[in-house]
Amino acid sequence: MPTRLPSVIQSYFDAGAASNYDALVACFTDDAIVVDDGSTHRAPAEIRAWRESLAAAFDFTVEVIEAAESGPSSYVVQTRVAGTFPGSPVDLRYQFTVIDGLVSRLEIAP
Repeated sequence: MPTRLPSVIQSYFDAGAASNYDALVACFTDDAIVVDDGSTHRAPAEIRAWRESLAAAFDFTVEVIEAAESGPSSYVVQTRVAGTFPGSPVDLRYQFTVIDGLVSRLEIAP
């Protein structure tokens, strides 16, 4: 990942790969929103539950393909996600909004 992106984005992917949900949740603001697979998850407790439920349902890895700034406080990370889920592997776009060094919004979509 290019170094010009906020370090919190790398921290998010590192924490997810390590199944370190405390560190993953620490990447987000207290009022953060995650939108994934048609569902919206708000604030730390829901974000933790979302990520833990994914890990419980599937074994998967996320490979970063490319990343770039897409606007003020906005960053897009293209990934390939492979694992034990239907349609694997799939290319997904992670759209991060970063405010004061933390993720305030994350949208994950094909």
